Amino acid sequence: MKTYFSLALSLLLVFLSCSSSKKNNAMNSTPQKSSPAGAGSTAAFDKEGHRGCRGLMPENTIPAMLNAIGLGVTTLEMDICFSKDKKAFLSHEPFFNHEITTTPDGSFITEKEEKNYNMYNMDYSSIIKYDVGMKPHPRFPQQQKMKAIKPLLADVFEAVKKDMVTRRRPFPYFNIETKTTPATDNIFHPAPAEFVELLMKVIKENGMEDLVIIQSFDFRTLQYLHLHYATIKTAMLIEDFDKRSFEEQLTALGFTPTIYSPAYVLATEAVIKKCHDQNIKIIPWTVNDKKEIDRLKALGVDGVISDYPNLFNE
Repeated sequence: MKTYFSLALSLLLVFLSCSSSKKNNAMNSTPQKSSPAGAGSTAAFDKEGHRGCRGLMPENTIPAMLNAIGLGVTTLEMDICFSKDKKAFLSHEPFFNHEITTTPDGSFITEKEEKNYNMYNMDYSSIIKYDVGMKPHPRFPQQQKMKAIKPLLADVFEAVKKDMVTRRRPFPYFNIETKTTPATDNIFHPAPAEFVELLMKVIKENGMEDLVIIQSFDFRTLQYLHLHYATIKTAMLIEDFDKRSFEEQLTALGFTPTIYSPAYVLATEAVIKKCHDQNIKIIPWTVNDKKEIDRLKALGVDGVISDYPNLFNE
């Protein structure tokens, strides 16, 4: 009897050990979120891939985003436009840029005529007939050429989710720029309120509220977002020609953003201190030189946006 009891006890212990091991493995294989670049966070240096990794692969495409993740970025930076049928897709311009576009008939668009290709007047089913990955880029000769389309934001979320299943690392954040200006409301894009509502619909449908940062040069979209979706992280973008003081810029925004994101030449030691004194992260753009990345990091910036995220690993 003792022999049977000992055998049963041994089998039970083995079963419990295996069950515990499987549970731990399952927990370890579940992707965790990166520490946000939010105010008050103790997050590590935020490595952001500009338009995915524009210097290496076609900008604002799924291959560029996945490649950037492989290079170790903590945040994927991207731009959002809308089609005539109100689909949110990745694109820096609301029209087909002459530098990257091949038309359905295989011809190229000239700079003079590119704004005639207004995607806000086109259904998304027409937009995806244009290639944005095969034309050699005049300013990014290292860019790998491949067939590529302007993807839906929802498809980018889904592709990253699937990709992360096989990666034992935290999920990246998504730094999403709203491409709006007062002069082009309802011409090249929806007005701010509609733009934000359409964008937030996609974000909420995909359960990505905790992983997105909404950035913009157009403070109107950030102000609407802050009023109606106050828990969403925000980044105020600042051009290099903006002559307003830091205090004047914050006053114009009307609230304290999560992130202050200036052109990198504006990221002085004094501005960095002002940001940190107000519990604001500072993440400058777009830095494509390793020495400059290291210099800014030494000054105390919280992250950097770069076309070449491979530089973060050098």
